Amino acid sequence: MAASQEPGAPRLAALASLIADETRAACLLALLDGRAWTAGELARHAGVAPSTASEHLGKLVAGGLLAQERQGRHRYVRLADAQVAQLVESLAGYAVPGGGERPRTLRASSARDAMARGRTCYDHLAGRLGIAVADGMAERGLLRVETGFSLTDAGLAWFRALGAPLDPASGGRRPLVRGCLDWTERRHHLAGVAGAVLCRHAFDSGWVERIGSERAVRVTGVGAGVLGAELGVRVP
Repeated sequence: MAASQEPGAPRLAALASLIADETRAACLLALLDGRAWTAGELARHAGVAPSTASEHLGKLVAGGLLAQERQGRHRYVRLADAQVAQLVESLAGYAVPGGGERPRTLRASSARDAMARGRTCYDHLAGRLGIAVADGMAERGLLRVETGFSLTDAGLAWFRALGAPLDPASGGRRPLVRGCLDWTERRHHLAGVAGAVLCRHAFDSGWVERIGSERAVRVTGVGAGVLGAELGVRVP
């Protein structure tokens, strides 16, 4: 079948062209931290002029990959939704097999190590921390992982006991729970509504905190105690 006869081909090609630019790709990866950034912040992150960043961000907004809002003189952008985050994270996994190239500076090496230890993947926990959480939930019968991720009745009760009850209808089309392939660990961590709720609860309860300007997070002393007791997570 010719490409012109395939109705999805033009849209797929347009989507690929949006991502197929190093500056736009850098902006999308930065926004995987789940927060809203200004055009100026993304310009500095990508190493381009503010006018150049604004042009690229306009294309991403027009293409539906980013959502924007204005507050005073500032324009903030964020990933449009969890589906876009999943797409970007999955593509990063394919594009950076095995963790990517060896860092050329000590700072870059430290940043990569911190991201691998623990980070946010849009709105859920990833890296070795995310894998350890998923493993702990599975070992305690809270999460089934044999044929895709799904919560057990005990898992739903565990969320309620944490004070973070899950409402299956709250995510709309988003699944209650799913596995997300971790691009540094090459295994699946917890995503979906459950992953987002657990991540938000971890921040609100002081179990984890952000470090630096990247997506990296570290477990606090309080978090190490709770995660160890609840899920057997061992934090160095």
